[in-house]
Amino acid sequence: MQEIIIHVFNMVGSGFCVEADDGQKMYDLIKKAFHEGRKIKLSFQNVEILTSAFLNTAIGQLYRDFSEEEIESSLSVENMLPEDKALLKRVTGTAKLYYKDPDGMQKSINEILGEE
Repeated sequence: MQEIIIHVFNMVGSGFCVEADDGQKMYDLIKKAFHEGRKIKLSFQNVEILTSAFLNTAIGQLYRDFSEEEIESSLSVENMLPEDKALLKRVTGTAKLYYKDPDGMQKSINEILGEE
């Protein structure tokens, strides 16, 4: 299986990976590659700021469309700062829970916020 390296800095156009729109572009690329049976390595070299909004859109929503096994065997990251790895772990953990039971998760969120 051919591995594609995506340089996040080049894809976004800067070291600031903060916008969900940029995350969506990344997601679209990853999804296309997965459908083609390719492995993806995301290089975070030169990325200075990384937000959960970006990661939720770029990686979190993969858990809606692919199994955890598919993602773990086909997606890897490199050159990521330790604090960004921790953020990615939180984002993927939340995404796994959410996409297993989106209605239940939304109900819990609404209860916490006091909404009916």
